[in-house]
Amino acid sequence: MKNITKLLVVAILIGATFNSCKESADVKEETKTAVKTEVKDKTTEVNTESETVLNANLATEKELNTLGLSSEIVAQILQKRPFLSMNDLDVLLKGVDKEVLYKSMFIPFNLNTTAEADFKLIPGVGGRMAHEFEEYRPYVSVKQFKREIGKYVDETEVERYLKYVFVPVELNTASNEAILALPGVGKRMAHEFEEYRPYKNLSQFRKEIGKYVDDKELMRLERLVYLKDQ
Repeated sequence: MKNITKLLVVAILIGATFNSCKESADVKEETKTAVKTEVKDKTTEVNTESETVLNANLATEKELNTLGLSSEIVAQILQKRPFLSMNDLDVLLKGVDKEVLYKSMFIPFNLNTTAEADFKLIPGVGGRMAHEFEEYRPYVSVKQFKREIGKYVDETEVERYLKYVFVPVELNTASNEAILALPGVGKRMAHEFEEYRPYKNLSQFRKEIGKYVDDKELMRLERLVYLKDQ
C-alpha cells in the first residue's frame, strides 16, 4: 500500500512538473507571438527598405539641412554635439515631428545601458520589443543581438534595428569585426584601436586615439568602448 501511495505521489509530481514546463513554454511562445504582432503593427508605417539613418553626431551640415530641420536647430546640433545619448538630442528637438525625423536621423543607443523605455524612441519599436532588447542583456556582440532578437522578427527588421543600436566593445579583446560594427568607426580607426593594445586604462586610450581625432570625436568614441578592469 505504501509503495502504491509513493508511486501516486511521484506521478502527481511528474505531472505537475510537466504542466509547469508546458505552461512556461506556452508563455514564451505567446510572448513571441505578441511581440511579432506588435512589431508588425508598429512597422506598417516604417519603411523597412535599406535606408540611411544619419548619425546626428557625424552628419554634415549639408546632410542635416536635407531633413527639413530649421536652420536654428541645425546650428544647435552642430554646436552642441557630440551628444552622449539620444536622450540629449531628443530634448533639443522641440516642435519637430520626431516620429518622422527619427527614421532618417538618430544617435545609436548602447544596448547594455539604455533604459528599456528609451528604446521606444526607435521607429517601429513598442513596449514589448523594447522589453526584449533589455531582456537579453548583457550583449557581448552584435551576433548575439541578431540571434536573440531574430526570434521575434525577420532578418531585414533586425538589420534595421542595428541602425539604431550598438554593442560596446572591450578594448583589449574585441575582434576587428566587432570594432567595425561600432557607429562611425571605419577601417583606419579600427586599426588604431588595435594598434595600441593592451590598454591599461581609458586615459591611455584618450592619449593614443587623441592623436588622430579632436576632443569632441574622442568623447564620442570613448562611449563606445570599455575595459574589463574598470
